[in-house]
Amino acid sequence: MSTSGLYIPPWKRKLEASAASTSSSPPADSELVQKRTWEDLRRDINGVVNRLSDKNIKPLTAKLFSLNLIRGQGVLCKSMMRAQAISPNQTPIFAALISVVNTKLPQIGELLLTRLILQFRRAYRRRDRSLTLSTTTFLAHLLNHSIVHEVLALQLLTLLLESPTNDSVSIAVNFTRQAGARLSSLTPRGTHAVMERFRGILHEGDLDKRVIFEIERLMLVVKGGFKDHPPVDGKLDLVDEDEQITFEIQLDEEGLDKQDGMDVFQMDEEYLENEKIWGKIKREVLGEDSDSSDDDSDGEDDTDGSSDSDNEADDESEPNEAPSTSLSVVDPTQKQKIDDMSAQALVNLRRTIYLTIMSSASFEECAHKLAKMTIPEGRECELVNMLIECCSQERTYLRYYGLIAQRFCLLHPRWRVAFDAAFRDNYDTIHRLETNKLRNVAKIFAHLMHTDAQPWTCVEHVRLTQDDTTSSSRIFIKILIQEIAENLGVAKLNERFNNPSMATVFSGLFPRDTPKNTRFAINFFTSIGLGPLTDDLREHLKLQPKLIAERARKEQERLLLLKAEMSTSESESDKLIRTLP
Repeated sequence: MSTSGLYIPPWKRKLEASAASTSSSPPADSELVQKRTWEDLRRDINGVVNRLSDKNIKPLTAKLFSLNLIRGQGVLCKSMMRAQAISPNQTPIFAALISVVNTKLPQIGELLLTRLILQFRRAYRRRDRSLTLSTTTFLAHLLNHSIVHEVLALQLLTLLLESPTNDSVSIAVNFTRQAGARLSSLTPRGTHAVMERFRGILHEGDLDKRVIFEIERLMLVVKGGFKDHPPVDGKLDLVDEDEQITFEIQLDEEGLDKQDGMDVFQMDEEYLENEKIWGKIKREVLGEDSDSSDDDSDGEDDTDGSSDSDNEADDESEPNEAPSTSLSVVDPTQKQKIDDMSAQALVNLRRTIYLTIMSSASFEECAHKLAKMTIPEGRECELVNMLIECCSQERTYLRYYGLIAQRFCLLHPRWRVAFDAAFRDNYDTIHRLETNKLRNVAKIFAHLMHTDAQPWTCVEHVRLTQDDTTSSSRIFIKILIQEIAENLGVAKLNERFNNPSMATVFSGLFPRDTPKNTRFAINFFTSIGLGPLTDDLREHLKLQPKLIAERARKEQERLLLLKAEMSTSESESDKLIRTLP
């Protein structure tokens, strides 16, 4: 493969390589060397995809992981989407390969899913039946491998059946046949609603007989429990369901990016360093002896040139270069060595934390990897803020994040201090968050409090009055207290709040300075169903008139005493003046 994208026979490529080696060789990280490596990478990825079958999927998967998939993730997604569109019958094999890759490099699964969603939108809008059919077939098999969330499948079927046409209903039938078994196990009610819609279309009878016959056959398949359409074939079931990573991307989600720049060559300023990092990741995936096996694979791949020629010809019209940007490759398990904590070091630290959080299969694994990282003193906020940010981005609160935060709070006091500071910062800026993000943030702090991982002194920063709160902060307090009450119980929570040693901490949450503020707090807790927490406040409010009268009486006595003292001092001064000559 030349740098222009044209196909070069293997013998000629070897001849050019040997000629280049005899002459003065350029630096290993030069642009010319990077371009050659990029073309070899693209050729090898396309060769693996083109040779893929149910018989050789395991060795080719190992071969694929010997390539730099971080650098070539765009090429892999593009090659698989093109090959799947040409050979839809091979879709289960492509989905099985992606299911393995997704467990190790979830960013590739997310990129492929994003591109498939955008491709479906474009094909559906243009009424391109063949492309829409192939795309939905790919999505169906990704659902079978637990890469796609069931919500996306229901959204897709709802869109196809909303305004039924012959093509849209036929595509919906095919999708349901391919993914119905998996969908019915995940969401029986949703599957029932889809089948009811099919029955309604069948009774309307406005479609062609061919489509009506397809719906009737689908009814028989559903009645038979999808016996002839299992979610995953036994040969292609390569990943345990618990290890798979599912992406909750919506069909109408905004801001999806195809990242086309990953499909073309990009100059990497840190090429050698990133290659070393990928080598560590590769050894972790394949084993320590993977490097030796890779050296013997180059000769085998020379035979892939002819099978790859179609794909290369299609790429001739595309640009081969993108603006020179740094391609960063980060190992989630690697310890970060950060001394001066420059801007770039902070970016790398945050990226590593994010990838570790999002790629871990369980909270124990994530906490273990994060604990192994070298985070300097005073930079605990980077991990804490990233954990809270990831939690807030979820569509619903996941206990996964609370358990990670709990593990760190119990690990060392400095993390409790960091989460305490994060509570204050998030409460002060809570008005900037949407309701869903606000709810997730409140629940992660509620988890830390009801498990006693974080001291309850953090609520000392909260002052529950009409003047000191906003609608957002009141929602935050509501969710926080309700979540704690749900886990501890109202009686035990009331005991915590009435602890005499913590009276000053909770004085802002249960204000007693003025009747107005006391009444506001009572009304607030009563409105959220936690009225029993305000029993002491109610007693205080009943005694408030007596206390005010007593305070006024004492103030009046003090003023009278002060006035008497002043008059006495004035009379004495007058006597002193009269005695003077």
